[in-house]
Amino acid sequence: MGSFLIVGGSSDIGQILCRSLVAKGHLVCATGRDNSRMNDLQAIGVTTLIGDATNEEFIDGAVNNFMTINSGKLDGVAHLVGSISIRPPHAMKVADFEQVLSTNLTSAFLVLSKSCKYMLRNGGGRLVFTSSVAAGVGLTNHEAISAAKGGLESMARSAAATYSKRGIRVNTVAPGLTDTRLASPITKTESSKEAAVSKIPLNRINEPNEIAKAIEWLLTEAPDNLTGQVLNLDGGMSSLR
Repeated sequence: MGSFLIVGGSSDIGQILCRSLVAKGHLVCATGRDNSRMNDLQAIGVTTLIGDATNEEFIDGAVNNFMTINSGKLDGVAHLVGSISIRPPHAMKVADFEQVLSTNLTSAFLVLSKSCKYMLRNGGGRLVFTSSVAAGVGLTNHEAISAAKGGLESMARSAAATYSKRGIRVNTVAPGLTDTRLASPITKTESSKEAAVSKIPLNRINEPNEIAKAIEWLLTEAPDNLTGQVLNLDGGMSSLR
C-alpha cells in the first residue's frame, strides 16, 4: 500500500485519480477548494484539506499533516492545479497574467519544494506535474498559459536532475484539450469544440480518465529509471502533422 498526496483533488481528473488510488488500497490525502467535491472524497476514505494551493503555509501544512498521520511516509505527489485564460497579450492585464502564473507555476513550485523536503528524509518518492500541450506548441491566444506551463516543464526537468541521485523521480503529463469543467470555455459550443478538434491528429479530445490513468501509472507503476520526462497526451498534436 502506498501513500499519496493529490493537490487539486476537486478537479475532474483529481476526483478520478483519488477514487482509483483508494480502490486499490492506497492511502490518499487530497487538497482542493470545492467543498462538495472534497466531501465526496472524504466519504470514501480520503483525508481532505480545503485551501489554496498558491498559499505557502497551506501547502506546507498539508504535506506536514499528511506525514504526521501517515508516520512520515509520502510515496508520491500529484499536482493537478491549473487554469485556462485564452486572451491575446494586448487584451490581458498584467495582474491577470500574474494570476495565471501563480495558479499554474507558483503552486507547482510550492508543491515541489515542500514535498521534496520530506521525500529527502524518506529516501525518495515520485512527483507528477500537469502541464499542457500549449507549453510545446504555439497556440493562438495562449501566451499566459504557455508561459506558465512552459516554466513548469522546465522546472520539473531541472528538479529531476537535482534530485535524481536522492531517489526522487519527477515527471510531467502534458494533456491536450480534455473534456473537463476547466475546458468548458472551449467545449461549451459545438463550433469552438470542432475548431479545437480539427487541430488534433486523432480527431478527438481526451477523456479525463485517460489523464488520470497516466498520472496514476507515473505515481505507482512507472519504471524507476523514468524521470525528467514529459508525457504528451495530446492525440499527436505536439508531434504529428
